[in-house]
Amino acid sequence: MKFSFGKLITAFLLIMFLAACGGSNETDTDSNEDSGDSEEKEVLTMATSADFPPFESRDTEGNFEGFDIELAQLIAEELGYELKIEDMSFDGLIGALQAERVDMVMAGMSATEKRKENVDFSSEYNRSGEMFVTKAEEPIEALEELEGKKVGVQLGTIQEEGADQLSEEYGFEVKKVDDAGIMVQEINSNRIDVMYMDKEVAKGYIESQGFVGFDDPTTVSPGMAIAFPKGSELVEEVNAALEEIESSGQLNELKEKWLTESE
Repeated sequence: MKFSFGKLITAFLLIMFLAACGGSNETDTDSNEDSGDSEEKEVLTMATSADFPPFESRDTEGNFEGFDIELAQLIAEELGYELKIEDMSFDGLIGALQAERVDMVMAGMSATEKRKENVDFSSEYNRSGEMFVTKAEEPIEALEELEGKKVGVQLGTIQEEGADQLSEEYGFEVKKVDDAGIMVQEINSNRIDVMYMDKEVAKGYIESQGFVGFDDPTTVSPGMAIAFPKGSELVEEVNAALEEIESSGQLNELKEKWLTESE
């Protein structure tokens, strides 16, 4: 009797052991299947300065919007990445690339020779030019009329470089601010007389704020391009994506949607 009871206990323990093994195998399989189904895309981190409409800004709900934003989304989609956007001041963008905190920068950035010393650029995707903008009641229509005036520019931009050079010839003072929104506040508060900015951005403010302006006739700015850390392998990939987006007509569609004057 004792012998039979012992055999019964042994059989029961064996059954429990097999059941535990079977349950463990089943769980591992489910985990592998879930892992396969929920495989995440590699993240592409882009920095921008969202104070530069129509290229990059935020809507009333705080979401990023603009020409650069939608172009970046198309590039990420074309290359199979998940796009992550980080907002920062324009004059901190190059430093973020050099520190490799981000993969690329799209911020209406012109591919100047000076910047090329520190970062690599994609092929150009847009070219705008510059404008001088004033209030309608105090119009300025020529460079010669800038003498003695205070001209606002955004820190770190190609307009800052251009204004520094032009001020020596035309005798105006340059005031540098952190972003375009502050520049608008400055001119509306009479702390500056003129804004010097990208032409497409200027035209947006002319329409929304009732300003007036004239084109800068002195220079032909480098086109806008995507910036990368030096030696980044993404440059070639992104250039291929840009070429595909342009040949498909999507780039022109974005220009028609966001820019007041397609190039």
